[in-house]
Amino acid sequence: MSKIVFFDIDGTLLDDHKELPKSTREAITALQKSGVNTALATGRAPFMVEPLLKELNMKSYVSFNGQFVMFNGNVIYENPLHPENLSKLEKEASKNGHPIVYMNRSTLKANVDYDQRIEESLGTLHLGHPQFHTDFYWQTTIYQALLFVNQAEEGYTAHFNEFDFIRWHENAVDVIPKGGSKAKGIQKLIEKLGIEMENVYAFGDSLNDIEMLQTVGTGVAMGNALENVKDVADVVTTSVDQDGIANGLKKIGLL
Repeated sequence: MSKIVFFDIDGTLLDDHKELPKSTREAITALQKSGVNTALATGRAPFMVEPLLKELNMKSYVSFNGQFVMFNGNVIYENPLHPENLSKLEKEASKNGHPIVYMNRSTLKANVDYDQRIEESLGTLHLGHPQFHTDFYWQTTIYQALLFVNQAEEGYTAHFNEFDFIRWHENAVDVIPKGGSKAKGIQKLIEKLGIEMENVYAFGDSLNDIEMLQTVGTGVAMGNALENVKDVADVVTTSVDQDGIANGLKKIGLL
């Protein structure tokens, strides 16, 4: 009976220093040797995950919070943002002084020369400030945007029903197509594999992992996860830097 485990990256596979614990690498290798399929499920773009895919010997992933799915090196699902909708969002965000970063498969560009909120937020992912580009979203396929706004100023959800806004930093939210999610991306991938949802497992820690943990057969929250993420999980393991992946895989009987 085929099984698959999906792993979020930041706060799940990688610790606060963006490092992969030795116990995590060893646990995933053991999991793969036992015949269990493994894949990433992340809000990151494909170009951001390539080194980790290579290190963990994975060829399948759900990226951009479910908007771009790769199976064994082949694209099987795409759900891009429409440029007309992004144009409306940018006009409103510019009026409010909220910059935006646009992401395609291979790079990201900002709609401003520099903004401290961009530098600080992306700095937590060990990324630098993107280059400025005018109308990037008209010239390429955008799968996710980053809107830099704090929680007190956020009022976009009520005015833009074309999007879902998912907070990942005190000054930043992901912008994805309405109804998009890691869970939707996972459904596309397991259909290709022919695996039933009851044999699907997922590990996560943040707001963009909630629907994923609720949808899969067994959802595992990291010990460092937000409390509302732990509330929806079937199992809670230890923190990422306390052998959380290894302990979680043992707890659910896969190791």
